[in-house]
Amino acid sequence: MSTLAIRGGRAVYSGTWPAWPIHDEREVERVVRVVRSGQWSWCGPEETEFRVAFRNFLGAKHGLCVTNGTHALQLALEALDVGCGDEVIVPGLTWQATAACALDINAVPVLVDIEPETLCIDPQAVRAAITPRTKAIIPVHLYGCVANLDEILAIAREHNLHVIEDCSHQHGSEWRGKKVGSIGAIGCFSLQASKVLNSGEGGFISTSNDRLFERLDSLRNCGRHAWQAAGGGDAFPQSGNFRFTEMQAALLNAQLSRLPEQTALRDENSQRLNRLLAGIPGVTPLLRREQVTRQACYAYCFRIDRQAFAGLTRERVCKALHAELNFPFTGVYEPLNRCALYRPQTKRRHRLSDAYWAQIDPKRFDLPECARAFDEVVTLGQTALLAAPPAMERIAEAVAKVQRHAHELTAWEANAAAGA
Repeated sequence: MSTLAIRGGRAVYSGTWPAWPIHDEREVERVVRVVRSGQWSWCGPEETEFRVAFRNFLGAKHGLCVTNGTHALQLALEALDVGCGDEVIVPGLTWQATAACALDINAVPVLVDIEPETLCIDPQAVRAAITPRTKAIIPVHLYGCVANLDEILAIAREHNLHVIEDCSHQHGSEWRGKKVGSIGAIGCFSLQASKVLNSGEGGFISTSNDRLFERLDSLRNCGRHAWQAAGGGDAFPQSGNFRFTEMQAALLNAQLSRLPEQTALRDENSQRLNRLLAGIPGVTPLLRREQVTRQACYAYCFRIDRQAFAGLTRERVCKALHAELNFPFTGVYEPLNRCALYRPQTKRRHRLSDAYWAQIDPKRFDLPECARAFDEVVTLGQTALLAAPPAMERIAEAVAKVQRHAHELTAWEANAAAGA
């Protein structure tokens, strides 16, 4: 009989894992209160409570709730007056919204490669991509790592560029004791259902700049803001409706009460996994820099050396681990220069000119480290990190087992192919 569970062997673990989202009567009571109040949208008491609580949690002076993380990024660029023809540098390994937000304001997303040890944007690649048209950098704090903010901010100061932090995976991470989202000019968060702080859908924008806050508040609310009614402020900017509902805020107020404890547990478990996996041949955990004083984890990632796994593909390793642990393992995002969801040239609205059309073609960018990460990095979702610490031992046991017996699966696949 085969040793590996995927071929009929005994699994390392066949029980259950923490469910997501975690909720109780706190969410129910708050949502019921909103329904009964009749105030279901736009700056009600639940939204005000969450906006203030989360901005304080981040250590930012201002915060705003918006429709989703994609719109948060778009509004951030617009508030910074980035627009037609300007270039915005983004990592080639990220959810497609990080680049699409620049498309949607007629700017040019410039895709650059990543650091292999963190999967975050490579500062040297950023430096090499800067041109006279560059206006902003969007570092993404990806999966379970924080981008190298020291170097990114130094480059931005040198070239007078804006830094927008994409914190969609990082609600609670700290760099040198400061929460991400409070370090660049603007921080942008997703509150979508899979995120560690979620309301089903939603987004949040943080800043400590008064002028940017005024512009962001106006942009999210059809070009209006309260102080203009009294005759202050600039002329209304053209914008649309990017507001929030009270139901979303009610969920978030309850969810936020659990976030610090959950973040601490994920951080503890991710560091435990780093220690356990580091001793397995062909396995390399991602780098945690010394500047990271708290690590939130949307997912936990590690690299595999395929040669040490008997030539198995990353996809096959993920399936084998799933069978051992009854928990799904996946790869990382598809690199944006070949991503099925990032196809700027499928919309006529982006054909501003032949030159712009050519500039936004993602295939013009070379992203070798992104491609290598797609082939070599295994990803474990954040809910596994909410399990009791001994479960991390089972994860490491499963990884070691698959590595040790990978030749069984390789031989079976070779025999199956020969028989076909």
